[in-house]
Amino acid sequence: MHLRRKLVAGNWKMNGGRAALGELAVIAAAAREASGVDVAICPPFTLIPLAVPRAGGLAIGAQDCHSKDKGAHTGNVSAPMLKEAGARLAIVGHSERRADQGESDDLVRAKAEAALRHGLQAIVCVGESEAEREAGRAVERVTAQLEGSIPELAGEAELVVAYEPIWAIGTGRVASAGDVGAMHGAIREALSARFGDAGGRIRILYGGSVNAANAAELFAVDNVDGALVGGASLKADEFLAIAKAA
Repeated sequence: MHLRRKLVAGNWKMNGGRAALGELAVIAAAAREASGVDVAICPPFTLIPLAVPRAGGLAIGAQDCHSKDKGAHTGNVSAPMLKEAGARLAIVGHSERRADQGESDDLVRAKAEAALRHGLQAIVCVGESEAEREAGRAVERVTAQLEGSIPELAGEAELVVAYEPIWAIGTGRVASAGDVGAMHGAIREALSARFGDAGGRIRILYGGSVNAANAAELFAVDNVDGALVGGASLKADEFLAIAKAA
């Protein structure tokens, strides 16, 4: 049995300016005292260079990265640029990017490969729609995304999977502990089938309206190795309560 250290990562999405760095400082101070849990914040790209000096032991990450290292890709940011800015991880394949920017599994995989190639931890997101769950196709959809989006393991950089049911993101709805356990179990089985023993070391996060009230119940579920937190990560007290529950 693998002992996996919990990871609680905050995704600020397209929120936050310089004023938000005050919340970050409070989170960073508390994270330095936390034991047994890794804590990360992924602010907008513009805040990464400003956040890193204030982060202490807190990991600062990005919400996306391009699959190429450089070139004619207007408006994009590459993994080497993120690394130079001080980022230590990158989220790829979030459902909002899959939906809004039309990102395919192949593209998500290429982005994850780029992040890992440059020593960034890659958090690869997967999740089903409400229609897919109601049709009984949730596990089928998520395992297909895993097949298409997860790169081969290589080097020292760490791969993390985040399961976020699309219908629970930002809605206040949370999958039941039973549903989360079943899906995380299916993800673990798929990772272990593909990677063998290494699949048991990959952390699987849950995301989808995680808050201080439901975090402890979610973290008690088998194969839930932390959380990818959206709106609740914008407020230090709420986010820290989730981290403490881990």
